[in-house]
Amino acid sequence: MFRRTIMLSLLLVIATLVLKFLIYGMSNIKTSEFHPVVGIFLLDVSASNQDMLYKQQQTILKMAKKLDSEDKALIYVVTQDTYLVYDGQPNKTVAMRDVMQKRSAYDKSAYGTAYGLALKKAVGDALAYKEKGYKPVIVVLGDLENEGAIEKQINWKLLPMNIERTLKYIPDLSLAFLYAHPSKLDLVKQTIGPVMGIDNLLLAQEEQVEPSLKQFSKMIGR
Repeated sequence: MFRRTIMLSLLLVIATLVLKFLIYGMSNIKTSEFHPVVGIFLLDVSASNQDMLYKQQQTILKMAKKLDSEDKALIYVVTQDTYLVYDGQPNKTVAMRDVMQKRSAYDKSAYGTAYGLALKKAVGDALAYKEKGYKPVIVVLGDLENEGAIEKQINWKLLPMNIERTLKYIPDLSLAFLYAHPSKLDLVKQTIGPVMGIDNLLLAQEEQVEPSLKQFSKMIGR
């Protein structure tokens, strides 16, 4: 009887220790929080980019599918001016496709590429959504050629300073430049690479866009 009591006592002590270890282990498991993402897409619909336009539209739709229904998607078209054509859920891919096709038709009277203005508007959206708890990612799809009004183009000398200032308010901002010529992508890398870092900057020429989608998923935490 005494022996049995000792065995039961030992089993009780062991069970108590195991339970304590389980409770301690579970208390130290960090649950991953869901952070909504806002994907801001800048689509070049100018004459010089028409050959790549369909592929770029498909890339936007593929990226949108990597987002969650609680995320947001904004699409700007970029020519001599830039304006918002879609603001809604990223899972509404049919609506996104239709509006891109409708608003990207070639207009021979529209000359120029307002990349600088487009980035300015995108950063404004990123700041607004950051205040709402979203992680912003800005995706530029186009050849990055500066054409048309100078005041609407990218000022490559001022861009690093502007990005650095933006990162003070949006430290988790991500940027992607897709489909541009390697020389243009190298310009982006040399200009803002030291400011953005390698983890939050995605650069891909046409042949590299498809495999770069995995890096895009990693950038947005999906």
